[in-house]
Amino acid sequence: MNEAINYWPLVGVAWVVVGFVLRANPVIVVVSAGLVSGLLAGKSMGELLALLGESFASNRALLMFAMTLPTIGLLERAGLREHALRWIERWRGLTLTRLLAGYLAARQGLSMIGLIDIAGHAQTVRPLLAPMAESAASKPNGPTSREDTQKVYALAAATDNVGRFFGEDVFLAFGAVLLIQGFYAEHGIHLEPLQIALWAIPTAIAAFVIHAIRIVFFQRGLDRRTAAAQTTAGSDAVD
Repeated sequence: MNEAINYWPLVGVAWVVVGFVLRANPVIVVVSAGLVSGLLAGKSMGELLALLGESFASNRALLMFAMTLPTIGLLERAGLREHALRWIERWRGLTLTRLLAGYLAARQGLSMIGLIDIAGHAQTVRPLLAPMAESAASKPNGPTSREDTQKVYALAAATDNVGRFFGEDVFLAFGAVLLIQGFYAEHGIHLEPLQIALWAIPTAIAAFVIHAIRIVFFQRGLDRRTAAAQTTAGSDAVD
């Protein structure tokens, strides 16, 4: 005789959907949804906590993520973003283009030697790069609009993505390189990881050039919009 299927744990899925629609804190939504699903599945709170502990202990990446977020939160509470803004203001010659292009070069270079997780959205983009980019963008013509500020944040995040994704393939021991090697080996083509990594270098260079050009055009468009907005505001004030 087949056992009845308990569908109540699926309430956790609806919990996540509702939480994201209401724009609640994602971490709280996901963790609470897991607890709700576990409790509805018949697990006790002690069993759920033990399961979470075992999962974190068996997955070092998740453990590092759990340790990183509270640390960054404390730094932000202590004024990390404000210090980054003031620090960038002292660099008179530092523009948005130079800042993001320099970060892109550093991100790609570190990824090429295997230091993939030394930077990222949680570690550097949100607490450091985003406010630094905002400060650099406001230097030429003053503060940017809310819409342009969000675009600056998005460009900073995209810069991190491009730097990592097109730099990590150059690293010999990266999983994607070994996956490519295994795929070719299954089809009778023998390639060494070094060969695959070397062929990834032109792609990484092209990605750097293309994204750097995107940053330059974004800077020019941002300067034009900000200058036009200030001119319009000045005209309205005179009238």
